[in-house]
Amino acid sequence: MTKYVFVTGGVVSGLGKGIAAASLGLILKSRGLNVINQKFDPYLNIDPGTMNPCQHGEVFVTDDGAETDLDLGHYERFTDAALSQSSNTTAGRVYLTILNREREGGYEGGTVQVIPNVTDEIRKRILLPAQETNADVIITEIGGTVGDIESLPFIEAIRQIKYEVGIENCAYIHLTLLPYMKKAQELKSKPTQHSVKDLQGLGIQPDIIMLRSEMPVDFSTKEKLALFCNVATDCIIQNLNAKSIYEVPLMMEKEGLGKAVCKCLGIENKETNLKEWEKIVYKLYNSKKQVNIALVGKYTELHDAYLSVVESLTHAGIFNDAEVVIDWISSEKITGDAAAKKLLSGADGIIVPGGFGDRGIEGMIATAKYARENKVPYFGICLGMQIMVIEYARNVLNLKKANSTEMDKNTPHPVIDLMPDQNGVILGGTLRLGKYECTLSKDSIAQKAYKNPLIWERHRHRYEFNNVYREQFTKSTMKIAGINSERNLVEIVELDKTEKHPWMLGVQFHPEFKSRPDRAHPLFRDFIKASLEGKK
Repeated sequence: MTKYVFVTGGVVSGLGKGIAAASLGLILKSRGLNVINQKFDPYLNIDPGTMNPCQHGEVFVTDDGAETDLDLGHYERFTDAALSQSSNTTAGRVYLTILNREREGGYEGGTVQVIPNVTDEIRKRILLPAQETNADVIITEIGGTVGDIESLPFIEAIRQIKYEVGIENCAYIHLTLLPYMKKAQELKSKPTQHSVKDLQGLGIQPDIIMLRSEMPVDFSTKEKLALFCNVATDCIIQNLNAKSIYEVPLMMEKEGLGKAVCKCLGIENKETNLKEWEKIVYKLYNSKKQVNIALVGKYTELHDAYLSVVESLTHAGIFNDAEVVIDWISSEKITGDAAAKKLLSGADGIIVPGGFGDRGIEGMIATAKYARENKVPYFGICLGMQIMVIEYARNVLNLKKANSTEMDKNTPHPVIDLMPDQNGVILGGTLRLGKYECTLSKDSIAQKAYKNPLIWERHRHRYEFNNVYREQFTKSTMKIAGINSERNLVEIVELDKTEKHPWMLGVQFHPEFKSRPDRAHPLFRDFIKASLEGKK
């Protein structure tokens, strides 16, 4: 029978439950188990798709087109699993389902209540991956902090599940903060005790307590917490700060997390195989080169807004034996060619990631122009690809005031536009989401990177390259290197060899969602390679 692990958080938010859950997924997978991670968020938004990235961070997109929490990116990168819509649920989605069912007569006129109706729906969604896959273990992270009002139905649901699937098939991990008082030079366990007490008051006794701490946790503190929290001493796991998130699974395994979980679930504690992961961390910490990448974006005030892009650059650095140093540049600060030269002159490579809206667009266009004219490797993702097209149209094809109709509805040259079947449809109704195929042009930069004529990549956008201008671009030195044949849409553009540019490429999709620490995405890999060669 499928086993279930629930990860809750206490004391404060932002302790890294997502990294802890992802690390546990890798640890159990290294024992030969089939693991699926999922995230349940108590906020009332239907999904993160319309949430401000400067507040919430990036929106991670799955193969089936689900707009999900960024923690799913950690889950996929750590466990190398392709997750789906069933791996992310919000309170908003739960309530929407229940209210629609009630309006359709699904409850036959009965009173709809938090218990049992809301908790039943939550439990149904927790159990869903077991029906869709052959998972041995399902790890469910509950967002928020124990004690939050909005979290209560989720806590009650995971309490009930223990008796539905069997006590022997369920384990609870509670992650809390263990603050260090510098003045007293002492770790304080009282916040953890109170957090566990709150959880116990809701009917859940944690099996494992994970202590987020800046300082090593001494055995006497573990003994004290074990006594007051009714947890075995070997199930008190310290979770120290790490230089890189990729070291956390190794630290957690060394602390005995995998052994403790196997004990709680009655699983054989098989020998782990984390050698490849150890090699990744070693290469990350012992790189022989350094490359400076300018990330020019709209949401640079919160680095998590580009989390998967940053991780993909790290993966590419690992592959190329290089430390990737990112220079975060707000596109609004690039007010023209002079500002672009000043801010970008130290970059070995430039990346312009995705985004929505017209803020900072002219700065991105100046960035693409600088990269093209100064032969600096350039990688445009989604909006970054559209920027590359607009800049080239204006300054090479002489299509003055060329733009995207997202930015300027009255532009005389809408080189980026809505497709005919999208006009008049509300925002979000026609987003191209999820996995689509792309056919690559022979001998293109993209085809050489992928080493395959047909690829599948994840999308999240609405505006497209305008096919009205395709012939003009085809006759120029900016080539169309990838096409979605299903709808005849441009997916990849790049400068050809006659430009003598080392590497300038834009993609309409989001390759960062499929990069892995041990398998850098081909485009990120070659972008960093080109940036290093330019540095030489």
